[in-house]
Amino acid sequence: MKRMHKLWVSLQLTMSLSGWAVFVHAAQVEAPDASRGQAVVAQVCAACHGADGNSAAETYPKLAGQHAGYIVKQLGDFKAPPGGGQPARNNPIMAGMAGTLSDQQIVDVAAYFAAQQPQPGYAHAKDTLALGQRIYRGGIAEKGVPACAACHGPAGQGIPSLYPRLSGQWAGYTAAQLTAFSQGAGARDNSAPMHAIASRLSDNEIKAVADYISGLR
Repeated sequence: MKRMHKLWVSLQLTMSLSGWAVFVHAAQVEAPDASRGQAVVAQVCAACHGADGNSAAETYPKLAGQHAGYIVKQLGDFKAPPGGGQPARNNPIMAGMAGTLSDQQIVDVAAYFAAQQPQPGYAHAKDTLALGQRIYRGGIAEKGVPACAACHGPAGQGIPSLYPRLSGQWAGYTAAQLTAFSQGAGARDNSAPMHAIASRLSDNEIKAVADYISGLR
C-alpha cells in the first residue's frame, strides 16, 4: 500500500512537473506533509514570504494558496541544472535558499503554503484600471497578446499543475516578473509562452495589468 502511495505521488509530480530533472527520482519522495513544511518555512522562508505565505512587502510574492505543483516547479527552476549552467530563474538569493532544500522538503513546503489562506489584494491605479482589465480579460489582439484570463481564470485562480494563482498578488511583484519574462535568458527563462507574451507588452501595459491582477478575488 505504501509503495502504491509513493507511486501515486510520483505520477502526480511527473504530470505537473514534466521535464524537471530534479524529480527523476520522485518515487523516493513520500506524501507531502504540511506540518513538516511549516517547520521548514519557519526556518527558511518566513522572513521574506511570511509565516503563512502572506508576505508583507511587494518585493516578495504571496505564496499562500498558491498551487503546490507550481511552487515545487519554481523552487526547482531556481536551482542550477546538473552539470552547471544558469538556472531557469536567475535569482541568487532564491538559488541559495532552494539549494538547501531536499526534494522532500520542497514538496512539504509547497503543501504547507498551498493550504494557507491568502490575504486579498487591492488595485490602486484608477487611471489604468480599465486598461488592465481589458488586457487581462481580452488581451491585445493587434499585438498578439492573449487574454490572461484564458489561462489564469477570470478571478485569477489559475489551474493546478498548469497555471499559477495570480489573484491578490502584489502588483510590484507581478510587474517585475512580467518584465523578467520579457527579458528571457538571464532573467526568467522558464516559460516560452510567457516570454512571448510579456515581450509584446509595454511598460505601461505591464503595470496596468499587474495592478488589476492585485485586486482580483
